[in-house]
Amino acid sequence: MAQLNSFDAEEKNDSKTVQDSSQNIFEKDFRIYEPEKFKCSTDYKNRFSEPDEQLSKPSVFIALFTIFLILVFSAYCIISRVFNLKEGFYSPETKTTVILGLNGRPGTEELTDEDGKFTPAGICEAVSPSVVEIVCFGESSEVPVSSGSGIILSEDGYIVTNAHVINTGRNPKVSLSDKTVFDAEIIGYDSKTDIGIIKINPGKSILKPASFGNSDEVIQGEQVMAIGNPGGLHGSISGGYVSGINRMIRGDQTGHEMNCIQTDAAISPGNSGGALVNMYGQVIGITSSKYVSSSYEGLGFAITINDAKPVIEELIANGHISGRFKVGITFYEITKDQAEAAGLPQGLFIDSMDESCDISESGLKEHDIIVEVEGDKVVDYDSFMNAIRSHGKGAGDKVHAKAVRVDEKDTSKQTNIEIEFTLVEDTSGDY
Repeated sequence: MAQLNSFDAEEKNDSKTVQDSSQNIFEKDFRIYEPEKFKCSTDYKNRFSEPDEQLSKPSVFIALFTIFLILVFSAYCIISRVFNLKEGFYSPETKTTVILGLNGRPGTEELTDEDGKFTPAGICEAVSPSVVEIVCFGESSEVPVSSGSGIILSEDGYIVTNAHVINTGRNPKVSLSDKTVFDAEIIGYDSKTDIGIIKINPGKSILKPASFGNSDEVIQGEQVMAIGNPGGLHGSISGGYVSGINRMIRGDQTGHEMNCIQTDAAISPGNSGGALVNMYGQVIGITSSKYVSSSYEGLGFAITINDAKPVIEELIANGHISGRFKVGITFYEITKDQAEAAGLPQGLFIDSMDESCDISESGLKEHDIIVEVEGDKVVDYDSFMNAIRSHGKGAGDKVHAKAVRVDEKDTSKQTNIEIEFTLVEDTSGDY
């Protein structure tokens, strides 16, 4: 008790000292405090040395709980690393391996249906070996100038294609469906019908000739497939329907009309000379990009195989189409509206003449306008050719025509002239 009282007395003295200090803080004479008696709250040594200042129970609990969570997280990380766990806390170093399972086709693909028709896959397997790729080169054997497709006609190497595929180049090369490449010989072509024939020497290779159907039996609305090499993509196949039959389509260069099958199957440059096939695997038409409309989408044409047949057979036999003739002129058609606007007669405005043809010696000149042939008025290519054929004219025959010569300085001055020329036989296939 004596010690306790002594402590209390000392505490009271300290309190009194502090109190007196607060009262005299603005006095001139400052008191000097003993370090042992002035204990700052930030003095950690003194703070922790005080036996009566202890942490509260909530603080201890929070500290212990935090340590517990750290230990649990550390244990989880160790276990995840060891056992490669995929779930749980995100870690940037975690990598997931994905394995895709590939399943086989459920059953085998049927190539024909119960009616004997090929499926599209069946058409590809049955007909593709009969369609080849053709590339023609210019003077350099390394620079191609044209390309297209062709259809194998016989086991000894005859192949049909479009005339425009082979008439602008030389040294054609043929690539089969198995990528075997052969040099080819141009047998002949006919630009009017856009049909050409080449031949390869297959050697030990076995060629598969195509099967040809009767295009007169084609039904509008039936399904068809086009096989060719658009853009050099060998053996491409596209599908569609017969959109129309007996379409008389004029070529974009010769003006000659051919009976064609209209289809919405894709026909692009490179498809020229390829096959339009019915679902029985029969070739019913020869596709041609020259008969494709550039103004409408999904409008393609194929030359009917029945119309192509006599041309193919004659080209193989003779190398050209007999009875073909050429006049030897190039011209522009002056339409009715143009004639009325310019004060000119309607007819054929001569642009140039072939000096190897008789018409160049007939007195006709460039810029003259042919208006009549054998007494029939002519205004365009069709009427011009009809006037010649309707009078039974052919190669070697003389033709009488009338023309108008217009003064270029004064178009009102026009002179009527009459000419006579001999039709020249054409074996080149260019006319």
